[in-house]
Amino acid sequence: MEDVKPVRSGWYNAFRPWSLHGAVIPVLIGGAVSYHDGYFNWWIFLMVLACGCLLQSAANLLNTYGDFVKGTDTAENESRSPELVTGTLRPGSVLSVGLACLGITALCGLVFIWYIGWGILVFGMLGIAGAGLYTVGISYKYHAMGLVSVFLMMGMLMPMGTYFVMSGSLSYEVLLMSLPNAFLITAVLSGNETRDYHEDRRAGVRTASSMLSYDGSLRLYILLNGMAFPILLVLLFAQTIPWLCGIAFLSLADMHVLIENSKKASTDKRNSRLLVPLSFRMNWHFGLLLVAGYLIGQYAITGPII
Repeated sequence: MEDVKPVRSGWYNAFRPWSLHGAVIPVLIGGAVSYHDGYFNWWIFLMVLACGCLLQSAANLLNTYGDFVKGTDTAENESRSPELVTGTLRPGSVLSVGLACLGITALCGLVFIWYIGWGILVFGMLGIAGAGLYTVGISYKYHAMGLVSVFLMMGMLMPMGTYFVMSGSLSYEVLLMSLPNAFLITAVLSGNETRDYHEDRRAGVRTASSMLSYDGSLRLYILLNGMAFPILLVLLFAQTIPWLCGIAFLSLADMHVLIENSKKASTDKRNSRLLVPLSFRMNWHFGLLLVAGYLIGQYAITGPII
C-alpha cells in the first residue's frame, strides 16, 4: 500500500465498502462464540451479517449527507467525500438510500424478534440510533462522542447482539473477546479524525481528536491501535480464550508500519491520508486471525461441533 489513490466520486465511494470490517469482524466474533456454544443458525447469522453491513453503509451515507448540509464538506476539502460537493449525487438521494438501509435493517429485526424474542429489540434500536444519528439529527459526532459511540456500538454492542440473536442470552466470553477489536475499530475513526484534524478545526467541528493538539490526536490514534495487544495477552494468560488466538499477534507487523507512518503524518499529506487505510488493514488482519484462532483452538480442544 504505497498511497491512497484519489477516490472516484459516485455511489461506490459513498457506500465505502472497504470500511465494512467495522461490521464484519464484530459479527464474526459473536458468531464464532455462538457456534462453539451450540447456538449457531446459518441463515440467522447471515441476516445479522447483512444487517451489520447495512448499518455501516447507512452510517457512511448519512455521514456524507450530514457533513454536506452542515457545511463541513466543502470544495476545499472534498477529496475523500466528493459526491455532494461536486454534484455527482443529490443530497436527497443519499439521504433516502441511507434511510432505506436503516429501514431494511428494521424489517430484518422483525424476523429476529420472531426467532429469539423481544429482547433483541434493545440491540436493534441502539444500533439503528448509533448509525442514523452520527451526523443527522442530534449529530453526536459534533459533540465529541464519535469515538465513544464506535467503541460501544460497533466494538461491544454488535458482537453481543450477534450472540444474543442466536442464543437469547448474553456471553461474558463475547464481551471480553470483543475488547481488543473494539479498540481497533475505534482507532479507525481516530485516524479519520486525525486525518481531518485541520479541516475540522477550521470548520468548527468538535470531535474528540480536534479537542486535543494534533500531536495529542496522533498519540491517541497509536494508543487505541496498540491497546489490542496487551488486552489480548491478558486474555490469553487468563485462559479466557484459546491460546491459538495468539496468532493475532502476527498483526504486530501492521502495527509497526502504522507507527512508522504516523511519525511522518504531521508533515506529509500522503502519510496523513494513510492513517485510516493502515488502521483498516490492521483491524481486518487482527480480527480475522483472532476469530480463526478461536475456532481452531476450540475445535482442537472440544472436537467437531455438530
